[in-house]
Amino acid sequence: MAPTDETETNNSTDPDRGGDPSSADGGPEGGAAGSPPPPARTAPSGASDRMPRWLPRAMVLALALVACFQLGSWAFHQLIGLLLNILIAFFLALAIEPAVSRMAARGMRRGLATFLVFLGVLVATAGFFTLLGSMLAGQIVQMVDDFPKYLDSVINWINTTFKSDLSRVEVQDSLLRSDWLKRYVQNSASGVLDVSAQVLGGLFKLLTISLFSFYFAADGPRLRRALCSVLPPAKQAEVLRAWEIAVAKTGGYLYSRGLMALISGIAHYILLEILGVPYAPALAVWVGLVSQFIPTIGTYLAGALPMLIAFTVDPWYAVWVLGFVVVYQQFENYVLQPKLTSKTVDIHPAVAFGSVIAGTALMGAIGALIAIPAVATLQAFLGAYVKRYEVTDDPRVYGGHRRRTDSPSVLARLRGTLRAGRGGD
Repeated sequence: MAPTDETETNNSTDPDRGGDPSSADGGPEGGAAGSPPPPARTAPSGASDRMPRWLPRAMVLALALVACFQLGSWAFHQLIGLLLNILIAFFLALAIEPAVSRMAARGMRRGLATFLVFLGVLVATAGFFTLLGSMLAGQIVQMVDDFPKYLDSVINWINTTFKSDLSRVEVQDSLLRSDWLKRYVQNSASGVLDVSAQVLGGLFKLLTISLFSFYFAADGPRLRRALCSVLPPAKQAEVLRAWEIAVAKTGGYLYSRGLMALISGIAHYILLEILGVPYAPALAVWVGLVSQFIPTIGTYLAGALPMLIAFTVDPWYAVWVLGFVVVYQQFENYVLQPKLTSKTVDIHPAVAFGSVIAGTALMGAIGALIAIPAVATLQAFLGAYVKRYEVTDDPRVYGGHRRRTDSPSVLARLRGTLRAGRGGD
């Protein structure tokens, strides 16, 4: 072991190897030669394994946030039906707001004015469905009585065309003994309770919407005051302006739709009277309302019932009704609707079509009804905050033709020529 000690001594005293000469002499800093270095200070046992003080609180907060999110999601899904009913009631209240405000401005109480407006709407709706129900009942009885005659004509046409030998008795027996008819009767019998529950749910939903729309219309000023009381003055002006735009757009939408329904009903009434189709007034009202308040495809859905009843009179009459429905739809889309909706609901047809699809996907048939006034209100409100600039005079902007602002139009030049001719005379 002596050589090892000698090597360690040489290493500690060699300046080239980084040794300290004073430490070899046993100075106060170096201590004895070859003594081990002092042990490093270590943390107390268990200090590195201790949980941070903020971690339990963070875990409790995270669990509380997750629980609140789950509770809010559950509550939202439970109340989604009520929220949709309130939204529909709000738009209905906006639609009758102009009539209620006009009657209230003449000294009538808003509650009484709202009740009278609702009563008028209820009487009109009940009268329409009464006429429609009586018409359908009479036509169904007539169609059931004439069904054997229609079936005989169809069977004779099949026998003549395809050289077959069918009889009405055989067809009736095969239909009555078919398995799909038995299954249909069984499913209908078992689904009576489901239909009853759906009818009761629909009545309750209609009552809820009516009550909320009545309160929104009767207490409109109070509702606006309550909403503005929690907002600063600048925000109050924006909210009131948005409310005014919503009332104008919703009322304008219903006004334009009602006017187009009147024109459509009159046009179809004239056609049905010329053809001699029964129940022409009720059918005209049906076509007018369904074609206008079910957007995009309402005209074709409304024309199906007159076509069916016209077919019972003469099959060629159904073809005439179909042709008239198609032609009138084009006239309405390209001539009538742009003129009537240019000042009330001025939105692009593609935007209207997309809004109807989106509303249908979100809320069904009700969404299709309120989609267009909702989008028109949003477009009008956002239009006030979008800065517009003058469009550049470029042929690409005007469809390949440069806009001519300095030269007069053709009509103006023609008027100038006529005036010059009169002056020369």
